[in-house]
Amino acid sequence: MTNSPDALPDQSLLPKPRASWREALTVYLQPRVLIVLFLGFSSGLPLALSGSTLLVWMRESGVDLGTIGLFALVGTPYTLKFLWAPLVDALHVPLFTRRFGRRRGWLVFSQMLLIGAILLLALTDPAKAPLFVALGALLVAAMSATQDIVVDAFRVESLPESEQAAGMASYVAAYRIGMLISTAGALFLVSAYESTGQTRLAAWMWGYVTMAAMVLIGTLTALLATEPEQSARAEAATSGESAFVRVSRAAVGAFAEFLARKDAWAALCFVVLFKFTDAFSGTMTAPFVIDLGFSRNDYAAIVKGVGLAATLIGGFAGGYVARRYTLAASLWIGGSLQALANLSFAWLALVGVNQWALASAITAENFTSAIGTVIFVAYLSALCKNPLHTATQYALLTALAAVGRTYLSSGAGYVAETTGWPAFFVICVAVAVPSLILLAWLQRRGHFTELGPVRV
Repeated sequence: MTNSPDALPDQSLLPKPRASWREALTVYLQPRVLIVLFLGFSSGLPLALSGSTLLVWMRESGVDLGTIGLFALVGTPYTLKFLWAPLVDALHVPLFTRRFGRRRGWLVFSQMLLIGAILLLALTDPAKAPLFVALGALLVAAMSATQDIVVDAFRVESLPESEQAAGMASYVAAYRIGMLISTAGALFLVSAYESTGQTRLAAWMWGYVTMAAMVLIGTLTALLATEPEQSARAEAATSGESAFVRVSRAAVGAFAEFLARKDAWAALCFVVLFKFTDAFSGTMTAPFVIDLGFSRNDYAAIVKGVGLAATLIGGFAGGYVARRYTLAASLWIGGSLQALANLSFAWLALVGVNQWALASAITAENFTSAIGTVIFVAYLSALCKNPLHTATQYALLTALAAVGRTYLSSGAGYVAETTGWPAFFVICVAVAVPSLILLAWLQRRGHFTELGPVRV
């Protein structure tokens, strides 16, 4: 009997053959994925230059803890970048767009501005002009946030569906490496420059100049990349709309849909407060370690080296917790662990200068923080239900999540100065209580049941 075409089974319904491990690894070597990997490094590099690395420089220069705490505010551009993202989508950069294309033009342009901002920060002196340091750091954060906007758009538009997961994994791993280079790497560099006879101020300047030069890795990547095909199609489809019209439509739709949900305002408050315990203590980790008597190299090797390993392991642990338990139970586990981990720093403050104690405290803090972060990201993703507004809602939610790190934590230095280090980290545990109360209230109201099962 001969089978007719109509009698053959639908190929789309047949199980797909499982890819071998070689095929699974090969996707990471695709040119598009490698481009995204190097762009991830470029995105991760500048974050610490206006954050933890800068705080070490300031503390070594004798800047008081209250002022250092206020420097959390320079992270404002990371919380507000969704406001000018449509401008990056809609506007052309003279010369750059014509020469390199819509996305690559913005990539090269933002990286040139980022290099200039880092060099400007390198020329400041925290001891004599903290206001100019703040201005330089704010410019670095603004240019870094702009680069992030372009890199995110480039990644989504350039990678086919089959390479999106590998691209995101590569991006995150390279982002972490970039952060490690601008923290531990930068601090080791400063120490090396100082060992050649340079003054401390000059050593920090050359350290930042070197970091500015490393941004060129991202620029070279952008020049070697090809413009995404989706970029040209998207530009043609929206050519009749202004950036203002597009951002207004997306923002109004996303807000209206979200606020129509049951207990929406409580959920938004929970988003702001869940990682606040991490942010409050994290703002002061660098000055605490230096204040306690550890060297710059101790901070670089232990806080950033050991901390990176603990973060990566904690990320896998968070994924296991989120798969094993319900979303509400996972949030309880993550929220409790990341709060209690602050007690390890209170213990370290009593122990004093002990490298094993520092390594233990950093491991506990980074491991539990990563667990909380993975589960929290799963929760944010669950809140973004409508595919028409997913990007806008997620950007807005992550902006709210950054409020604790950027604004609520700005007074942490004054609290530490008033209470002393052991009591300060006990207070860091206490600031987690409001988020846990909200978690219990939302759970009782059926909030997590309405979200349904969450996959990580």
